[in-house]
Amino acid sequence: MEDNQRTDYSASNITVLEGLEAVRVRPAMYIGDVNERGLHHLVYEVVDNSIDEALAGFCSKIDVLINPDNSITVEDNGRGIPVDMHEKEHRSALEVVMTVLHAGGKFNKNSYKVSGGLHGVGVSCVNALSDHMIVNVYRDHKVYQQEYSKGKPLYAVKEVGTTDKRGTKITFHPDASIFTVTEYKYDTLLERMRELAYLNKGIEINITDLREMKEDGTPVRANHFFSDKGLRDFIAYLDENREKLMPDAIYIEGERKGIPIEIAMQYNTGYSENLHSYVNNINTHEGGTHLAGFRSGLTRTLKNYADRSGLLQKAKVEITGDDFREGLTAIISVKVAEPQFEGQTKTKLGNAEVRGAVDDAVSEMLENYLEEHPNEAHTIVDKVILAARARQAARKAREMVQRSNVFSSAGMPGKLADCQSNDPAECEIFFVEGDSAGGSAKQGRDRRYQAILPLRGKILNVEKVMRHRAFESEAIRDIYTALGVTVGTPEDPQALNLSKLRYHKVIIMTDADVDGAHIDTLMLTFFFRYMPELIENGYVYLATPPLYLVKKGNKQVYCWTEDDRERALLEFGDKGIHVQRYKGLGEMNSDQLRETTMDPEGRQLRQVTIENAASADRIFSLLMGDDVPPRRAFIEANATYANIDA
Repeated sequence: MEDNQRTDYSASNITVLEGLEAVRVRPAMYIGDVNERGLHHLVYEVVDNSIDEALAGFCSKIDVLINPDNSITVEDNGRGIPVDMHEKEHRSALEVVMTVLHAGGKFNKNSYKVSGGLHGVGVSCVNALSDHMIVNVYRDHKVYQQEYSKGKPLYAVKEVGTTDKRGTKITFHPDASIFTVTEYKYDTLLERMRELAYLNKGIEINITDLREMKEDGTPVRANHFFSDKGLRDFIAYLDENREKLMPDAIYIEGERKGIPIEIAMQYNTGYSENLHSYVNNINTHEGGTHLAGFRSGLTRTLKNYADRSGLLQKAKVEITGDDFREGLTAIISVKVAEPQFEGQTKTKLGNAEVRGAVDDAVSEMLENYLEEHPNEAHTIVDKVILAARARQAARKAREMVQRSNVFSSAGMPGKLADCQSNDPAECEIFFVEGDSAGGSAKQGRDRRYQAILPLRGKILNVEKVMRHRAFESEAIRDIYTALGVTVGTPEDPQALNLSKLRYHKVIIMTDADVDGAHIDTLMLTFFFRYMPELIENGYVYLATPPLYLVKKGNKQVYCWTEDDRERALLEFGDKGIHVQRYKGLGEMNSDQLRETTMDPEGRQLRQVTIENAASADRIFSLLMGDDVPPRRAFIEANATYANIDA
């Protein structure tokens, strides 16, 4: 009987989700996830609607407020969502837009020539995933209003007053039963608003945090953004901490095949490629056809110029596409009437016609620039030749790394105290600051699965050197050898080969002081630039050693923060208390180090995560704390300690 029950499958087992139920049941399908990323994506969906009004020429100002209860208000001065009766649905168009999937003005190109939203699910998804939403529409000198709870209207659209304004005001509070976090991060929203202001010159965007106020009643955090020059201002902002090779950015603006194209590019003395691509203001992190068109147009045009100038023949080096993009910061922004994205979160553009349009625009306008600016053109070609030589040297250095990477104890770095287990899933390696801490760590570890490799001071700052210099560094070669990884796969010669990774926990354990933070930063910079696959797979961690040991008699407690110490002092009273400040791991004996920093039961580890290879702001928040405003250097993945105040 039980077997029959398990195999019975009929029409009664088929569930049909109606209205916005599908969004609430499978929210990640529509907004990516239900964590911090998805939470902030709600704001972007609403703001993007206002931006679309701006693209259509009807909006010049957008205000974003984080309210004291962590709800969000977005108000614009656009046309306002229509409130008249919808002929097919027999209810207000406002209610249709807010409560029906695949309903919106983006399907009708008479309303919007280009837009970020195209599926008609953005604002209705926000409504479905909010426990409360209220919409006010200012049209025809009247104020219209409707409220919703979890996507369902609480009453019909009604007129609630008169006004001289026009536009739409939406306030929503994310549903705590859906999201794992419901607290908005001001800095995350700030970066997106700044980005939108640069991408849409002439539009005023304001963001204000009402959760924390000054004594005079004004917000602690509020920012105003307005850009006259658009992408030229944007690239100046992105490269403000980099040394430029030319006085002004190369700016390309035009239209091909009915597609408006805007590009700003700037070469600097760095060695990394920093490309940012956008379609209708949407950051396409995974690129797509517009990025492919830019790369092909750039490579072909520069190579043709270098061949004509005779510089390549003199240099006697073989040039690849990567060489043309070393030290390049570029922003590619296109406006496409019918964009084809991969999924609702829109991270990759698929329109084939866009590639040719961007390729043509870059080829023609860049060639004109090179002919009109011969000094800058020669500087760029010299940079490309230098990159090619460095790439060849890096290949030889990588080969040297891989030849020395023998996976046996005999081939391991001399100071590595390896573990006994051969199962990478249970093994962990600690990169420890200094021989003193390394000695304590070796005594305090569990030899079965914990390995120790002391660091000889500060490792090389890979952000400031060419790749071959990094591979020539003995400390970095030791890291590769200890981990058991090599550089290059059949698919990608630059990728990390993790097939023989020896540890699935790579833990950076340094002192809780400025020097320790410096080493943390250098190590994370190295992992981010040379081993991002380790971070993406969740293998990299920061250990958090305690700052204090508070003792009274036979009682003792470790304190990781000043607040912990204050609580311990209150608990123990004010007499007979001894407070020890740990200036470094070397001051802790093996037992103390084991129970606070190495034992899985008592330690505090912070996992290093990055959403993609273009952003290192999470690394920044791990190092410096979320209460410190992100610096441009970190957001642009230049995690160099030189740009951090001690």
